[in-house]
Amino acid sequence: MGKLGIFVDRQTLSSSVQLISLIKFRDEAENMGHQAYFIFPTEIKKISGLDGLFIRSRTDSMNISYVAARIAELNGVPVIDDPTSIRICSDKVNMYLHLMKKDVPMPKTIFIKKGEVTLENLEEIFKMFNPPMILKEPSTSFSARVERVYTKEEFIKVSRRFIKLSDWVVVQEYIDSKFDWRIGVLDGELLYACKYIIPNETFKIQASVNGHLVYCDVVSVPKEEVPQDIIDLGIRAGNAIGNGLYGVDIKENNGSLYVIEVNDNPSLDGGEDISYPDIYEKIIGCIMNRGKNTQNINLSTK
Repeated sequence: MGKLGIFVDRQTLSSSVQLISLIKFRDEAENMGHQAYFIFPTEIKKISGLDGLFIRSRTDSMNISYVAARIAELNGVPVIDDPTSIRICSDKVNMYLHLMKKDVPMPKTIFIKKGEVTLENLEEIFKMFNPPMILKEPSTSFSARVERVYTKEEFIKVSRRFIKLSDWVVVQEYIDSKFDWRIGVLDGELLYACKYIIPNETFKIQASVNGHLVYCDVVSVPKEEVPQDIIDLGIRAGNAIGNGLYGVDIKENNGSLYVIEVNDNPSLDGGEDISYPDIYEKIIGCIMNRGKNTQNINLSTK
């Protein structure tokens, strides 16, 4: 038994559903015999005294959540998500390069940088990709700064807007589908599976349409109803990043599978756990057992 911290940031709590999920996680940790604490950014110094840390705040390398993960790592406190996973997944270029290195099937993808958005280069790009194509700003999350373009004029307009925020733009083949598989992976094993049903008004799981936010429906799918090749690909994609907690988005199209991206710190409050009531228990067990293993290694080397 030990002390488990749940790192949260009030500024990124956007709904009562998220708060309920956090309370469920804390309650489950206490039911397992651990002391569980919410750790806020002003209490970040407390991390060094914990036996495990679970980050439930928006993660990228420019956020306080990354600082929390690094403090945990430097003090030997097991943490999900770990700093390496945050660095990789918060930069789409880095994330896709990791998938490419492991030959994970994904849409045709290239990266263009500042100065390369020219009419001459667009001629080659439009020969390589059949419109429409997807443009992504590398630090995007929750489908923000992800656009579908059909023409060279749209391409130039969107890419120049993205380049104001990043040195690179991700250009991807558009894969049509009515839903995305979301495969939750923890420590190289299946944690949960669900479908994100894409709203009719958009091609993304979340978008602003006529000034209103529209969200995907979440359909939890029991393990026995998930095709094995979907599970295997989700685990393979997660392993290409590390051994943490990941949400892998997969599309099916004409009999082929494509990993759209790998998300660290995936959502667990949208109904993903309906068919997997042991999600929280497994995450807590993974974090706290890593702490025990570290202690055993330290003792054996003395």
